[in-house]
Amino acid sequence: MSNPESLRCLLCKNARCTAACPVRTDVPAAMRLYREGRTEEAARLLFDNNPLSAVTCQVCDWKRFCYGHCVLNAKGVPVKWYEVEQEISMAFLETARLDVPRSNGRSVAVIGAGPAGIAASIFLRQKGFSVSLYDSHRQIGGVLRYGIPAFRLDKRYVDAYERLLSDAGVAFHGGVRVGKDLSLKAIRESHDAVLIAGGAEKARRMRIPGEDLPCVIPALDYLERPGDYALGRKVIVVGGGNVAMDACRTAVRTGAETWVYYRKTFENMPANALEVSQAREEGVQFAVFQVPVSLSMRDGRGVAVVRDCENVTGEDGRLATRIIDGTDHEVVFDSMIIAVSESVDYSLLDGSDAQTDDHGWLLTDESQQTSLPGVFLAGDFLLGPKTVVQAVQSAKLASDGIEEYLKSITTV
Repeated sequence: MSNPESLRCLLCKNARCTAACPVRTDVPAAMRLYREGRTEEAARLLFDNNPLSAVTCQVCDWKRFCYGHCVLNAKGVPVKWYEVEQEISMAFLETARLDVPRSNGRSVAVIGAGPAGIAASIFLRQKGFSVSLYDSHRQIGGVLRYGIPAFRLDKRYVDAYERLLSDAGVAFHGGVRVGKDLSLKAIRESHDAVLIAGGAEKARRMRIPGEDLPCVIPALDYLERPGDYALGRKVIVVGGGNVAMDACRTAVRTGAETWVYYRKTFENMPANALEVSQAREEGVQFAVFQVPVSLSMRDGRGVAVVRDCENVTGEDGRLATRIIDGTDHEVVFDSMIIAVSESVDYSLLDGSDAQTDDHGWLLTDESQQTSLPGVFLAGDFLLGPKTVVQAVQSAKLASDGIEEYLKSITTV
């Protein structure tokens, strides 16, 4: 034992940190094992509950989950459990192996090799299923490899999962665009069940004039290949979520004057508060209650017409943001990175009769099964763009749902 934070933990019987964690990490049990020097057992406990523990302990929104709900917040000294988890889980992953039982004779296809797909593949292999993992990228990882910057997550941990899945017998099919290179129908016909676990990789548009200018870049494209873009002297990142923070922190490292423009204020930002603080410490500047309404070019540089905003409370008590007319002002920039949110690409379902709700989301039952028999959802396809740990939890539930579904049908 080396981290003194563990000694401050009260080992609460009804731990608030555990209750606030999407995967219900048993923090007191892991802390107790760690204190007793049984680090390997603590690591196995964490891994079996959350196979991506080595990642979530690095990129999770601790203030929103465990750290922010520690009972010692009342005294202003919450326990930094994530530091202990980092020591336990990051080292464990380097040599981790899956305990895979004898094959049960059933096969599952997992579409999407991001956090939800990786976690689901692990859970399903541990249940004895044969797993085929499909992704449009050549390597596994999804947002872990192609979205989260290396200064937040060293890619050697993603490589470790690639090795772990390969050793466990997961068949990875990279560079395959389901719905284009291979149909969902073909995958369904060759597997007993299918889990769609792709990420939200479709950038949402601002729907303003000039959005298609060459100096305007979708944030996910930039984060996947930051070296491909010459940003210039001044960069504006539009948005207030985690993707926006990753984009601005990556851009400021190029030496560019980097600004974040957000239509609300700091208290309303969905981004991890710690990452917002780190961005400011690194030199990123913020313009809150500001929104671009049109874009154009002048003398080889971008020009944004920006309008002020304000928060207003409606008659129903809900907080809304109102754009204030008559407040237009111009802001000159060299590059603008758009991070106003992302959505999933439902084109892989073209030709199917999957049912959706009034908002266009796929309908699922309590096991996360869609209206297509044997087709389940996890991650962003189910939740929208959420956190890594929430993706893991959805993968766990979907894996259990697949197991129950396959038990319920007669072997052909």
